Amino acid sequence: MGYSLLNDRIIGDEQVVVNKEDRGYQFGDGVYEVIKVYNGQFFMAEEHIDRFYLSAEKIRLTIPYTKHKLHQLLHELVEANEIHTGHVYCQITRGATARNHIFPSADVTPVLTGTAVEAARPVANLENGVKATFVEDIRWLRCDIKSLNLLGAILAKQEAFEKGYYEAILHRGETITEGSSTNVFGVKDGVLYTHPANNLILKGITREAILTCAAEIGLPVKEQPITKEQLLAMDEVIVASTTSEVTPVIEIDGKQINGAQVGEWTRKLQAQFETKIPAAITI
Repeated sequence: MGYSLLNDRIIGDEQVVVNKEDRGYQFGDGVYEVIKVYNGQFFMAEEHIDRFYLSAEKIRLTIPYTKHKLHQLLHELVEANEIHTGHVYCQITRGATARNHIFPSADVTPVLTGTAVEAARPVANLENGVKATFVEDIRWLRCDIKSLNLLGAILAKQEAFEKGYYEAILHRGETITEGSSTNVFGVKDGVLYTHPANNLILKGITREAILTCAAEIGLPVKEQPITKEQLLAMDEVIVASTTSEVTPVIEIDGKQINGAQVGEWTRKLQAQFETKIPAAITI
């Protein structure tokens, strides 16, 4: 039996019930977060929790727990499920009340839920690289909010899947934004390029880790928009997220990147990222 988080309690999965009037279910009125677990320990939990609260603030939703309390609850969830390597998913909605587009009254309590699952690292993808496809970015204009409204990303990811690709690289017109569930990077002539962290992309936590790694290994960074044509001309392309880590892209819509070989800078970034992964606790 697995365990889930419901508000401030860890309970059995079979005890979790979703109210049909929950605004997350009816409107997607809520935000979520995914935190990686390595060797039983959280990776960049503070940054993830900060973003969770920031996303909630941006949609005027007040989380009724302190950050410290939430961290404690998620830690208990990981321990209850005996997660070694995997991730935690948590979300909060504006609560359950009669359906109305207007925010509910203050006496309606937000609903916090969470799950923890064991999931192996994507070793084959990290080693061999993946293939991607371009898909028009049809999402709303507040992609900086990690909201439950993911239909645009889902449609893009499904299109990539049906074509046999790992990821959809999104673009508004000719400008690359991000992946359907990742941030996108390109390396050209020893410089790392990625879209600036504005309203058109999610400011990924792994993205931030990669920028730190780049500084540590002497790889200059330019946060500026690039076009589809420029991405195809990159020496190396990377997609990155909590679950994808630092994944090389070796082909986009049939066009090979770096002769379909993982590039030198990508390997250096992967190696530096590895140094940040929590080691197993020894007793």
